[in-house]
Amino acid sequence: MAEQEQHHQLALPRFERPVSLLFVVAPYYRDIAYDLIAGATAAVERAGASREIAEVPGALEIPTAVRLAHRQADFDGYVALGCVIRGETTHYETVCNDSSRGLMLLGLDGACIGNAILTVENREQAVVRADPARGDKGGGAAAAALHLIALSRGWADRTRGIGFRAEGGQTR
Repeated sequence: MAEQEQHHQLALPRFERPVSLLFVVAPYYRDIAYDLIAGATAAVERAGASREIAEVPGALEIPTAVRLAHRQADFDGYVALGCVIRGETTHYETVCNDSSRGLMLLGLDGACIGNAILTVENREQAVVRADPARGDKGGGAAAAALHLIALSRGWADRTRGIGFRAEGGQTR
């Protein structure tokens, strides 16, 4: 069973400047969402960061909310929290694939995102994965966002040469 496997966890990064995260939560399964929030909040607090929460109706709206915040607000990173449980129709595949793809595209565009939109076969799997004392996927997603923020900040002052030398200037 996967919950009994041991996985390596990177230590949370340390920051010299404050870090602000936005948790975008789809509370369709409220109890599961609250466990994800609890795990993510604990990780953020251990890193000395702050967080705000925005709720959206469902997992499909999470990437849009992240995109709006990334364009219009000053958050350093984002944590996507929600749950999709397989039902009797293909809607499950649409929601899982499109929410994941939307977040991946935002990440490739520079947003620092941790993804804990659980995609499970049944409620029992979701409960285990969301529980901060067991699966702690919320905490893992917050840690992922924090690590991406640390990478982004570490590379922010580095620039690439642009392929020519300006008059009187030097290339690196």
